[in-house]
Amino acid sequence: MTHDHDLVLRPTPAQTEAALNPPPGRNGGDLVVETLAGLGATTVFGLPGQHALGMFDALRRSDLRYVGLRVENNAGFAADAYGRITGEAAPLLLSTGPGALTSLAALQEAAAASAPVLAISSQVPTAGLGGGRHGYLHELPDQAASFRGVVKSVHTARTPSQIPSAIEAAWTSALSAPHGPVWVEIPQDVLLAETAIPVVTGGDAFPEELPPRPELTAVAADLLSQAARPAIIAGGGVVRADASKKLRQLAETLQAPVVTTPGGKGAFPWTHPLSLQSWIEDRHTTDFLEDADVLLVVGSGLGELSSNYHTFKPRGRVVQIEADLGKLESNHPALGIHADARLALQALLETVSERQDPTAPERVRALLAKVAERIAAQELTVEQEVLASVRKALPADSPSFWDMTILGYWAWSAFDAKGPNHMHSAQGAGGLGYAFPAALGAAVADPTRPVLAVSGDGGALYSIAELATARQYGLNVTWLIVDDGGYGILREYMTDTFGEATATELSRPDYVALAESFGVPGVRTTPESLEQDLAKQLASPGPSVVLLPAVLRMFAATHLD
Repeated sequence: MTHDHDLVLRPTPAQTEAALNPPPGRNGGDLVVETLAGLGATTVFGLPGQHALGMFDALRRSDLRYVGLRVENNAGFAADAYGRITGEAAPLLLSTGPGALTSLAALQEAAAASAPVLAISSQVPTAGLGGGRHGYLHELPDQAASFRGVVKSVHTARTPSQIPSAIEAAWTSALSAPHGPVWVEIPQDVLLAETAIPVVTGGDAFPEELPPRPELTAVAADLLSQAARPAIIAGGGVVRADASKKLRQLAETLQAPVVTTPGGKGAFPWTHPLSLQSWIEDRHTTDFLEDADVLLVVGSGLGELSSNYHTFKPRGRVVQIEADLGKLESNHPALGIHADARLALQALLETVSERQDPTAPERVRALLAKVAERIAAQELTVEQEVLASVRKALPADSPSFWDMTILGYWAWSAFDAKGPNHMHSAQGAGGLGYAFPAALGAAVADPTRPVLAVSGDGGALYSIAELATARQYGLNVTWLIVDDGGYGILREYMTDTFGEATATELSRPDYVALAESFGVPGVRTTPESLEQDLAKQLASPGPSVVLLPAVLRMFAATHLD
């Protein structure tokens, strides 16, 4: 009898010949790029450095496209966005010590947002490993220790023969639910060592599936079918799992209203009769969700933002579907289902009973009317008009990337993403400087659509160097910079809390002139002309900057009431 696991793929004569007679002049760096290509990678991001030159030299001998950014953290953000847009593990090539450590904030964001990033860093020569102080340039006692609390998994290759397996294992980890960043490090001498190892011609890395336990989905289906007032919170896990259609089917079958978290933007149609949209930081929405007798939470850990800053106190039963085991029931007791959102929603669709509830759309309309009334009472016309202008100017199928800035916070609640995987922000880890380099990564992933980045002037200065990258590669990104002369949201927080702000005011450049110095077109706009100016730049190929001098205000927080 032959078993599947006994089957061995036999090499073709051509493969045998190539294996017996590998081309000369290859080194460990060639094994890195060959393995990546064999796994299906087509593009890599990064910055060269002294210890990593073996990898970068090998790029010359490969078909991989290299996109080099000016700061490692920005390269990480670009890889993050490439992974979100394509669903592939985005390779990020880095050098030892300072170069590697500079990527940490980007990897934290990728981890929080479940973006698949495959970071490959050099290390000091193998003689310097082990924690002693050998005095090598960039040396750390334990470089990998800096990453273990951030990434999903850490892999080390200490010999050339270990490189393909280490990268394959990391690739599998990055793409297994929940997606996330992984770390591979290879010593300098291993990358430079000549090798007679055969050319890596293919990859055997299959992400592990994470199906739900059937006894749990059976209980969840019964609870939802019997519920009088079911509701659904859809998080980023729905987007990462490409499960938006299944979410819509389930919501319609159950007649359950759906609210999306900032990370789940676009997971449910904005104008659907059951859509509570994304006003999750609103007390009216919090009350609505607390009133649900059965609340289905899909792909969210109900963290700080998604729980209206931990003021959300559900009174009914909670069913939580979450691929990240650490997030399961971490904030609220629930029927916890550790599973990929797509597989779990499919299991529920196969077992729930259809509900009839003609009151559900009316309850949704009533809630949205309350939210609109609350916002209208705060005299925030300019803010709403600016956001509406952005939405009108941006093509419906174009992705947008938002920094930690007041207009971005408005977008979390009030922006119609027009579809899943279209709106991305740094709300996972909350670091500044995300929007523009991430938008560059998205433009590399799909050059057929214009991409929008939105930053404040404070966040813009974190990534201003990447205007050179945008120009060098001709990337189709329009960067909207809202210039309010400082860290606007911190100014508001400090003024509200202490009566005055400290350390929030910034001297800033003329962003239009600065953009033009990089060879990037720039235009100064006003709230009244924003839609026209932004649409024009988005329709023009290549990078551009639109500067909006404006002091915007946030809507009142309801978790402080």
